[in-house]
Amino acid sequence: MSKVTLALHSNRVVQGDSFIAATVLVTDEKILAVIEDGQPLPEGLAFENLQVEELGDKVLLPGLVDSHVHVNEPGRTEWEGFNTATSAAAAGGITTVVDMPLNCSPVTTTADALQQKLDILDGKLWVDAGFWGGVVPQHIDELPALLEAGVLGVKSFTIHSGIDEFPKVEPDDIRRAIPILARYDVPYLIHAELDDEQHHGDKIGSSYQSFLASRPRSWEDNAIDMMINLMSEAKAQGSDGRVHIVHLSSADAVPAIRKARESGLKLTTESCPHYLTLFAESIPDGKTLYKCCPPIREDENRQRLWQGLADGDIDFVVSDHSPCTPDLKHIDSGDIEKAWGGISSLQFGLSIIWSEAQVQGYSLPQVVDWMATRPAEFAGLSASKGQIAPGFDADLVVFDDVASYEISAADILYRNKITPYEGKTVSGRVERTYLRGSLVWSDGKMAEVPTGRPILHKRQTP
Repeated sequence: MSKVTLALHSNRVVQGDSFIAATVLVTDEKILAVIEDGQPLPEGLAFENLQVEELGDKVLLPGLVDSHVHVNEPGRTEWEGFNTATSAAAAGGITTVVDMPLNCSPVTTTADALQQKLDILDGKLWVDAGFWGGVVPQHIDELPALLEAGVLGVKSFTIHSGIDEFPKVEPDDIRRAIPILARYDVPYLIHAELDDEQHHGDKIGSSYQSFLASRPRSWEDNAIDMMINLMSEAKAQGSDGRVHIVHLSSADAVPAIRKARESGLKLTTESCPHYLTLFAESIPDGKTLYKCCPPIREDENRQRLWQGLADGDIDFVVSDHSPCTPDLKHIDSGDIEKAWGGISSLQFGLSIIWSEAQVQGYSLPQVVDWMATRPAEFAGLSASKGQIAPGFDADLVVFDDVASYEISAADILYRNKITPYEGKTVSGRVERTYLRGSLVWSDGKMAEVPTGRPILHKRQTP
């Protein structure tokens, strides 16, 4: 038996939907065993020969998996980068991120573009990182090569993405893409909004309510209905594809999502901390840090998103960390209309969600399911990430769930130190983060050397 390199005991180790008192043993970067109190050790081991660290009532939970992060490197590293983004992830208890195919340059829509991203990673990953590819009209024929190069799945926009290099797809483009993706059995991520052009020319300026009105729920609802129809059409023709709606903001779409799933369609969805903890009635005019697309909606909508999570209609929670430079946010002018749309919160998502989950009546193991187990499964990583179980990567987080702290710009590790959560007091502090058994974050400091690795799915043509 290989030498045990780490042994942690906690009275509260997250296991499924509950806590157990147990000792977690790590060897060769993997979890060797989870020994519940009173149970014997694996043959050949004895407690008197182990250096077991006692965590007491501090929670030991699996490293979170954030499958929606815009790292923006190469090409727009003044917005973000792998070094800063993965540092912030580690500080937030996230041990795996999946990078979006924009707003990097080149956008990750070809195998060559993916290789350019991989070429700049050396020495920059503090946590493990997978990659989504992109589907745009001009590169659909290159999808097999992109998938075989190792992306975990692909993403499209049904509305302008914000950058011209990543154009939106039309229904006929989606019809071409779904059968290819179905053959590879990978998820097709969709930014689901349809611009009905009714609000073009409306003045927004610094008014948040005007911005909210300019992107109504119907834009999301109609796009999701379109995707359900296209999925049904493809399935009838023999292509049972997986479609995933990213950053769901409109709770009005939940009944359609539920009905589609009940009919047998492989439709999943996610939401984000900002949609689950912030609401439009409390957002002042001129506060551009709150702008994102789709927008943060009303409180009654927010409450129904929580119900969608509880009912399983919304599958999990991810950050949609979408940073930019402060000047692109137009913070000084307060011009919401001109500001880049995106929320920065990567480092604080666990504390933000845990704070609100307690108000809503949900447990910490439920939060772990939403932020670790389910996104790992969605990204195809369920054999190694998202659980504390034998054979899994030893991605572990020591979490003080009763501590509280105030989010401060001085503590931010991602590149541009801005967030709408600055000044907010939250519950739960990440004390330590282990990546494959090695300490990467402890008591406010990063380790000396990054040990994260790229995650690639190698596939053959089906």
